[in-house]
Amino acid sequence: MRILLTGGTGLIGQALCRLWRCQGHDLWVWSRTPQQVEKLCLGSKGIAQLESPNGSAPFDAVVNLAGAPIATHRWSAERCGLLWNSRIYLTRTLVDWMERQVSIPPVLISGSAVGWYGDGKEQWLSEDSSLGNIDFGSRLCVAWEQEAARARQLGVRVVSLRTAPVLSSTGGMLARLLPTFKRGLGGKLGSGYQWMPWIHIEDQVALIDYLLNNEICSGAYNACAPEVVRNIDFTQILARELGKPAIFHIPAWALRLALGEMSVLLLGGQRVIPQRAQEAGFSWRYPELSGALSHLLREP
Repeated sequence: MRILLTGGTGLIGQALCRLWRCQGHDLWVWSRTPQQVEKLCLGSKGIAQLESPNGSAPFDAVVNLAGAPIATHRWSAERCGLLWNSRIYLTRTLVDWMERQVSIPPVLISGSAVGWYGDGKEQWLSEDSSLGNIDFGSRLCVAWEQEAARARQLGVRVVSLRTAPVLSSTGGMLARLLPTFKRGLGGKLGSGYQWMPWIHIEDQVALIDYLLNNEICSGAYNACAPEVVRNIDFTQILARELGKPAIFHIPAWALRLALGEMSVLLLGGQRVIPQRAQEAGFSWRYPELSGALSHLLREP
């Protein structure tokens, strides 16, 4: 299969490239730094412009995972503009490019996040649920999915991945938490009762591959583990796996003061269930948090 990938040098993208290279796919990565692609995504071809991979062979799929990290900087006006451009405008450019192709790729898998739902509080959230409290992160995901959905007018099968925080020992949320927790300085955020969905990196990659290869799958899919936990549970399980205490507490007011609107990422939550992935027959390798963390913390 000939696949065009955006976000290929990110955490999920690199893992996908490793899987798909082993499966023998022909991978092309659209990147601002194509010279880095072969180093980070061995066996893939990096391109700086979409028109670069011209030639007779059409693409069989487009997988769109590009987007600047949402939780690394306070949401200033400048940062919000960068987050918007790296998702909405990039996806618009990608769909416009697909429309110009003589042979339009038949499937587009495009990123989104569980933040689409806003702060869902205690409500169970499936793909059929409506939007909750609207914040910038939610508006960003809604617009992102709308841009990708334009490809349906071209006859393309469109899948939107509402991804939970991805657990990996080499990057993402867990990698940022580990230094603090290993020093015994971990603790709950705010009340600790906010729901905290998650997914193991191997399940995230396997789900994308599963949705790519199942032609009946289209629309939104919650990419999260079946077991959803509260922040206080996540804190205690991670500390237990590390053999460390987790007695500290960062109050909500301090997070709001430090992070502004971005504090919703830590103080809000989504009680999300992966209903459509379950109905499609997907099987998780790491459905429970304790098993996922135990595996990741054993990795060298």
